[in-house]
Amino acid sequence: MKDISLKDLLEAGCHFGHKVSRWHPKATTFIYQAREGIHIIDLAKTKDGLQKAAEYVKKLGEEGKLMLVVATKRQAKGVVTEAAKRAGLPYLTNRWVGGFITNWEAVKSNIEKVNRMKSEQLDGSWKKFPKHEQVKLEKDLKKLLMVYGGVVELTKLPDAFFMVDIKTENNCLKETQRKSLPVIAIVDTNADPNNVEYPIPANDDAVGSIQHLINYIADAYIEGREIREKLEGKAEKKKINSQQITENKEEIKEIKAEIKTVENKEVKPEVKPEKKKDEEKTSEVEVKEEKKEVIKVKKSTKSQKPKSK
Repeated sequence: MKDISLKDLLEAGCHFGHKVSRWHPKATTFIYQAREGIHIIDLAKTKDGLQKAAEYVKKLGEEGKLMLVVATKRQAKGVVTEAAKRAGLPYLTNRWVGGFITNWEAVKSNIEKVNRMKSEQLDGSWKKFPKHEQVKLEKDLKKLLMVYGGVVELTKLPDAFFMVDIKTENNCLKETQRKSLPVIAIVDTNADPNNVEYPIPANDDAVGSIQHLINYIADAYIEGREIREKLEGKAEKKKINSQQITENKEEIKEIKAEIKTVENKEVKPEVKPEKKKDEEKTSEVEVKEEKKEVIKVKKSTKSQKPKSK
Protein backbone atom coordinates (compact mmCIF):
# COMPACT_ATOMS: atom_id res chain seq x y z
CA MET A 1 0.00 0.00 0.00
CA LYS A 2 1.16 3.50 -0.76
CA ASP A 3 1.84 5.96 2.05
CA ILE A 4 -1.00 8.16 3.27
CA SER A 5 -0.10 11.81 2.89
CA LEU A 6 -1.61 14.41 5.21
CA LYS A 7 -1.32 16.90 2.37
CA ASP A 8 -3.49 14.71 0.12
CA LEU A 9 -6.08 14.35 2.89
CA LEU A 10 -6.09 18.12 3.37
CA GLU A 11 -6.48 18.82 -0.36
CA ALA A 12 -9.34 16.29 -0.56
CA GLY A 13 -11.18 18.21 2.20
CA CYS A 14 -11.22 15.35 4.70
CA HIS A 15 -10.70 17.75 7.62
CA PHE A 16 -14.06 19.55 7.43
CA GLY A 17 -16.62 18.38 9.99
CA HIS A 18 -20.18 19.42 10.72
CA LYS A 19 -21.46 22.48 12.52
CA VAL A 20 -20.62 22.71 16.21
CA SER A 21 -24.33 22.47 17.06
CA ARG A 22 -24.57 19.04 15.39
CA TRP A 23 -21.58 17.37 17.01
CA HIS A 24 -21.62 14.02 18.82
CA PRO A 25 -19.95 14.04 22.28
CA LYS A 26 -17.99 10.83 21.55
CA ALA A 27 -16.48 12.43 18.44
CA THR A 28 -14.21 14.57 20.63
CA THR A 29 -11.49 11.90 20.28
CA PHE A 30 -10.77 13.05 16.71
CA ILE A 31 -11.94 16.71 16.72
CA TYR A 32 -8.98 19.06 16.42
CA GLN A 33 -10.77 22.36 17.11
CA ALA A 34 -13.75 24.53 16.10
CA ARG A 35 -13.36 27.33 13.58
CA GLU A 36 -16.14 29.70 12.53
CA GLY A 37 -18.80 27.38 13.95
CA ILE A 38 -17.44 24.26 12.18
CA HIS A 39 -15.46 21.43 13.74
CA ILE A 40 -12.08 20.59 12.21
CA ILE A 41 -11.06 16.93 12.18
CA ASP A 42 -7.55 15.92 13.25
CA LEU A 43 -6.01 14.50 10.05
CA ALA A 44 -3.44 12.53 12.04
CA LYS A 45 -6.36 10.52 13.48
CA THR A 46 -7.80 10.22 9.96
CA LYS A 47 -4.49 8.81 8.73
CA ASP A 48 -4.33 6.25 11.56
CA GLY A 49 -7.92 5.14 11.05
CA LEU A 50 -7.50 4.85 7.27
CA GLN A 51 -4.30 2.84 7.66
CA LYS A 52 -5.88 0.35 10.08
CA ALA A 53 -8.95 -0.01 7.88
CA ALA A 54 -6.83 -0.52 4.74
CA GLU A 55 -4.73 -3.22 6.43
CA TYR A 56 -7.90 -5.07 7.42
CA VAL A 57 -9.36 -4.76 3.90
CA LYS A 58 -6.08 -6.00 2.40
CA LYS A 59 -6.29 -9.04 4.68
CA LEU A 60 -9.84 -9.65 3.44
CA GLY A 61 -8.52 -9.65 -0.12
CA GLU A 62 -5.72 -12.07 0.76
CA GLU A 63 -8.18 -14.48 2.38
CA GLY A 64 -10.61 -14.28 -0.54
CA LYS A 65 -13.40 -12.74 1.54
CA LEU A 66 -16.02 -10.24 0.31
CA MET A 67 -16.84 -6.75 1.53
CA LEU A 68 -20.13 -5.07 0.66
CA VAL A 69 -19.89 -1.32 -0.03
CA VAL A 70 -22.97 0.65 1.07
CA ALA A 71 -23.36 4.31 0.06
CA THR A 72 -26.87 5.60 -0.69
CA LYS A 73 -25.99 9.31 -0.33
CA ARG A 74 -26.49 11.26 -3.52
CA GLN A 75 -22.93 12.68 -3.61
CA ALA A 76 -21.36 9.28 -2.89
CA LYS A 77 -23.19 7.07 -5.43
CA GLY A 78 -21.05 7.73 -8.50
CA VAL A 79 -17.56 7.57 -6.99
CA VAL A 80 -18.38 4.57 -4.79
CA THR A 81 -19.93 2.58 -7.67
CA GLU A 82 -16.86 3.24 -9.83
CA ALA A 83 -14.39 2.19 -7.10
CA ALA A 84 -16.40 -0.93 -6.19
CA LYS A 85 -16.55 -2.07 -9.82
CA ARG A 86 -12.81 -1.51 -10.20
CA ALA A 87 -12.09 -3.65 -7.13
CA GLY A 88 -14.67 -6.29 -8.02
CA LEU A 89 -16.66 -5.65 -4.83
CA PRO A 90 -20.47 -5.90 -4.42
CA TYR A 91 -22.21 -2.60 -3.73
CA LEU A 92 -25.56 -1.03 -2.82
CA THR A 93 -25.82 2.62 -3.86
CA ASN A 94 -29.51 3.21 -4.63
CA ARG A 95 -31.15 2.15 -1.39
CA TRP A 96 -30.56 -0.24 1.48
CA VAL A 97 -32.62 -3.42 1.16
CA GLY A 98 -34.36 -4.00 4.49
CA GLY A 99 -33.52 -7.41 5.91
CA PHE A 100 -30.52 -7.85 3.62
CA ILE A 101 -28.58 -9.36 6.53
CA THR A 102 -31.26 -10.53 8.96
CA ASN A 103 -33.48 -12.03 6.22
CA TRP A 104 -30.77 -13.15 3.84
CA GLU A 105 -32.63 -16.18 2.45
CA ALA A 106 -35.43 -14.00 1.03
CA VAL A 107 -32.90 -11.54 -0.43
CA LYS A 108 -30.93 -14.44 -1.93
CA SER A 109 -34.08 -15.72 -3.68
CA ASN A 110 -34.63 -12.23 -5.17
CA ILE A 111 -31.02 -12.16 -6.44
CA GLU A 112 -31.54 -15.59 -8.01
CA LYS A 113 -34.74 -14.30 -9.63
CA VAL A 114 -32.84 -11.36 -11.15
CA ASN A 115 -30.16 -13.69 -12.55
CA ARG A 116 -32.80 -16.04 -13.95
CA MET A 117 -34.66 -13.19 -15.66
CA LYS A 118 -31.42 -11.87 -17.16
CA SER A 119 -30.51 -15.27 -18.59
CA GLU A 120 -34.04 -15.74 -19.99
CA GLN A 121 -33.87 -12.32 -21.65
CA LEU A 122 -30.52 -13.15 -23.25
CA ASP A 123 -31.38 -16.64 -24.51
CA GLY A 124 -34.66 -15.49 -26.08
CA SER A 125 -37.04 -17.31 -23.72
CA TRP A 126 -39.27 -14.22 -23.56
CA LYS A 127 -40.03 -14.33 -27.28
CA LYS A 128 -42.78 -16.89 -26.73
CA PHE A 129 -44.77 -14.27 -24.74
CA PRO A 130 -46.88 -11.50 -26.31
CA LYS A 131 -45.23 -8.12 -26.83
CA HIS A 132 -47.00 -6.39 -23.93
CA GLU A 133 -45.87 -9.13 -21.53
CA GLN A 134 -42.28 -8.81 -22.75
CA VAL A 135 -42.40 -5.07 -22.07
CA LYS A 136 -43.75 -5.72 -18.58
CA LEU A 137 -40.98 -8.26 -17.85
CA GLU A 138 -38.36 -5.75 -19.02
CA LYS A 139 -39.76 -3.09 -16.67
CA ASP A 140 -39.76 -5.53 -13.74
CA LEU A 141 -36.17 -6.54 -14.45
CA LYS A 142 -35.11 -2.90 -14.68
CA LYS A 143 -36.68 -2.16 -11.27
CA LEU A 144 -34.95 -5.16 -9.71
CA LEU A 145 -31.59 -4.20 -11.22
CA MET A 146 -31.93 -0.70 -9.77
CA VAL A 147 -31.85 -2.28 -6.31
CA TYR A 148 -29.90 -5.54 -6.76
CA GLY A 149 -27.68 -4.58 -9.71
CA GLY A 150 -24.52 -4.36 -7.61
CA VAL A 151 -25.04 -7.62 -5.71
CA VAL A 152 -26.19 -10.03 -8.46
CA GLU A 153 -23.01 -12.11 -8.05
CA LEU A 154 -23.45 -12.61 -4.28
CA THR A 155 -24.10 -16.19 -3.23
CA LYS A 156 -23.55 -15.74 0.51
CA LEU A 157 -23.54 -13.01 3.13
CA PRO A 158 -20.56 -10.63 2.84
CA ASP A 159 -17.80 -11.00 5.43
CA ALA A 160 -17.54 -7.24 6.10
CA PHE A 161 -19.27 -3.94 5.28
CA PHE A 162 -17.99 -0.53 4.23
CA MET A 163 -20.26 2.46 4.81
CA VAL A 164 -19.79 6.07 3.82
CA ASP A 165 -22.13 7.61 6.43
CA ILE A 166 -23.31 5.56 9.42
CA LYS A 167 -26.04 8.13 10.17
CA THR A 168 -27.58 7.68 6.72
CA GLU A 169 -26.98 3.92 6.74
CA ASN A 170 -28.39 3.48 10.25
CA ASN A 171 -30.59 0.50 9.28
CA CYS A 172 -27.63 -1.27 7.72
CA LEU A 173 -25.54 -0.59 10.82
CA LYS A 174 -28.21 -2.05 13.12
CA GLU A 175 -28.41 -5.24 11.06
CA THR A 176 -24.63 -5.70 11.11
CA GLN A 177 -24.64 -5.26 14.89
CA ARG A 178 -27.32 -7.94 15.27
CA LYS A 179 -25.19 -10.41 13.27
CA SER A 180 -21.87 -9.18 14.76
CA LEU A 181 -20.38 -8.40 11.34
CA PRO A 182 -17.32 -6.10 11.11
CA VAL A 183 -17.89 -2.58 9.74
CA ILE A 184 -15.47 -0.10 8.16
CA ALA A 185 -16.97 3.38 7.89
CA ILE A 186 -16.25 7.05 7.34
CA VAL A 187 -17.29 8.73 10.60
CA ASP A 188 -17.98 12.45 10.72
CA THR A 189 -18.24 14.69 13.80
CA ASN A 190 -22.00 14.04 14.10
CA ALA A 191 -21.64 10.25 14.62
CA ASP A 192 -20.49 7.85 17.34
CA PRO A 193 -17.23 6.13 16.29
CA ASN A 194 -17.71 3.40 18.94
CA ASN A 195 -20.44 1.77 16.81
CA VAL A 196 -17.85 0.85 14.17
CA GLU A 197 -14.94 -1.61 14.38
CA TYR A 198 -12.76 0.38 11.93
CA PRO A 199 -13.78 4.08 11.99
CA ILE A 200 -12.16 6.54 9.58
CA PRO A 201 -12.65 10.07 10.99
CA ALA A 202 -13.26 12.28 7.94
CA ASN A 203 -15.70 14.40 6.03
CA ASP A 204 -18.51 12.16 4.73
CA ASP A 205 -20.25 14.87 2.65
CA ALA A 206 -17.61 16.17 0.23
CA VAL A 207 -17.22 14.17 -2.99
CA GLY A 208 -13.44 14.68 -2.99
CA SER A 209 -13.09 13.29 0.53
CA ILE A 210 -15.27 10.24 -0.19
CA GLN A 211 -13.48 9.56 -3.49
CA HIS A 212 -10.01 9.74 -1.92
CA LEU A 213 -10.90 7.38 0.93
CA ILE A 214 -12.88 4.81 -1.07
CA ASN A 215 -10.15 4.63 -3.74
CA TYR A 216 -7.52 3.95 -1.08
CA ILE A 217 -9.68 1.18 0.42
CA ALA A 218 -10.35 -0.30 -3.05
CA ASP A 219 -6.61 -0.27 -3.85
CA ALA A 220 -5.90 -2.11 -0.58
CA TYR A 221 -8.43 -4.81 -1.47
CA ILE A 222 -6.99 -5.17 -5.00
CA GLU A 223 -3.48 -5.51 -3.56
CA GLY A 224 -4.58 -8.25 -1.17
CA ARG A 225 -6.40 -10.10 -3.97
CA GLU A 226 -3.31 -9.97 -6.21
CA ILE A 227 -1.18 -11.48 -3.43
CA ARG A 228 -3.70 -14.32 -3.07
CA GLU A 229 -3.72 -14.92 -6.84
CA LYS A 230 0.09 -15.09 -6.91
CA LEU A 231 0.13 -17.60 -4.07
CA GLU A 232 -2.55 -19.68 -5.78
CA GLY A 233 -0.55 -19.57 -9.02
CA LYS A 234 2.58 -20.81 -7.24
CA ALA A 235 0.61 -23.57 -5.55
CA GLU A 236 -0.81 -24.65 -8.92
CA LYS A 237 2.69 -24.72 -10.45
CA LYS A 238 3.96 -26.87 -7.57
CA LYS A 239 0.99 -29.18 -8.01
CA ILE A 240 1.63 -29.50 -11.75
CA ASN A 241 5.34 -30.19 -11.16
CA SER A 242 4.56 -32.86 -8.57
CA GLN A 243 2.06 -34.45 -10.98
CA GLN A 244 4.67 -34.47 -13.73
CA ILE A 245 7.22 -36.08 -11.39
CA THR A 246 4.77 -38.81 -10.39
CA GLU A 247 3.85 -39.39 -14.05
CA ASN A 248 7.55 -39.67 -14.97
CA LYS A 249 8.10 -42.15 -12.15
CA GLU A 250 5.17 -44.25 -13.34
CA GLU A 251 6.51 -44.19 -16.91
CA ILE A 252 9.93 -45.35 -15.68
CA LYS A 253 8.30 -48.19 -13.75
CA GLU A 254 6.34 -49.24 -16.84
CA ILE A 255 9.49 -49.20 -19.00
CA LYS A 256 11.37 -51.31 -16.45
CA ALA A 257 8.50 -53.80 -16.33
CA GLU A 258 8.47 -54.02 -20.12
CA ILE A 259 12.24 -54.64 -20.20
CA LYS A 260 11.86 -57.47 -17.68
CA THR A 261 9.08 -59.11 -19.68
CA VAL A 262 11.17 -58.87 -22.87
CA GLU A 263 14.17 -60.46 -21.12
CA ASN A 264 12.00 -63.30 -19.84
CA LYS A 265 10.52 -63.89 -23.29
CA GLU A 266 13.94 -64.17 -25.00
CA VAL A 267 14.56 -67.78 -26.30
CA LYS A 268 17.41 -69.55 -24.54
CA PRO A 269 19.81 -71.61 -26.78
CA GLU A 270 18.83 -75.30 -26.84
CA VAL A 271 21.41 -77.62 -25.31
CA LYS A 272 21.94 -80.59 -27.64
CA PRO A 273 22.40 -83.91 -25.90
CA GLU A 274 25.98 -85.20 -25.89
CA LYS A 275 26.22 -88.28 -28.11
CA LYS A 276 29.99 -88.68 -27.99
CA LYS A 277 30.04 -91.22 -25.19
CA ASP A 278 27.36 -93.38 -26.83
CA GLU A 279 29.15 -93.22 -30.19
CA GLU A 280 32.47 -94.17 -28.56
CA LYS A 281 30.85 -97.18 -26.87
CA THR A 282 29.31 -98.41 -30.12
CA SER A 283 32.59 -98.00 -31.97
CA GLU A 284 34.49 -100.01 -29.32
CA VAL A 285 31.96 -102.85 -29.54
CA GLU A 286 32.25 -102.89 -33.33
CA VAL A 287 36.07 -103.04 -33.13
CA LYS A 288 35.93 -105.96 -30.71
CA GLU A 289 33.53 -107.86 -32.95
CA GLU A 290 35.78 -107.26 -35.95
CA LYS A 291 38.76 -108.60 -34.01
CA LYS A 292 36.82 -111.71 -33.09
CA GLU A 293 35.89 -112.32 -36.70
CA VAL A 294 39.51 -111.86 -37.79
CA ILE A 295 40.65 -114.42 -35.21
CA LYS A 296 37.99 -116.87 -36.38
CA VAL A 297 39.11 -116.45 -39.98
CA LYS A 298 42.71 -117.12 -39.05
CA LYS A 299 41.80 -120.25 -37.16
CA SER A 300 39.77 -121.53 -40.04
CA THR A 301 42.60 -121.00 -42.53
CA LYS A 302 45.04 -122.85 -40.26
CA SER A 303 42.76 -125.83 -40.06
CA GLN A 304 42.37 -126.01 -43.81
CA LYS A 305 46.19 -126.26 -44.53
CA PRO A 306 47.41 -129.77 -45.54
CA LYS A 307 49.57 -131.72 -43.10
CA SER A 308 53.23 -132.15 -44.15
CA LYS A 309 54.41 -135.69 -44.88
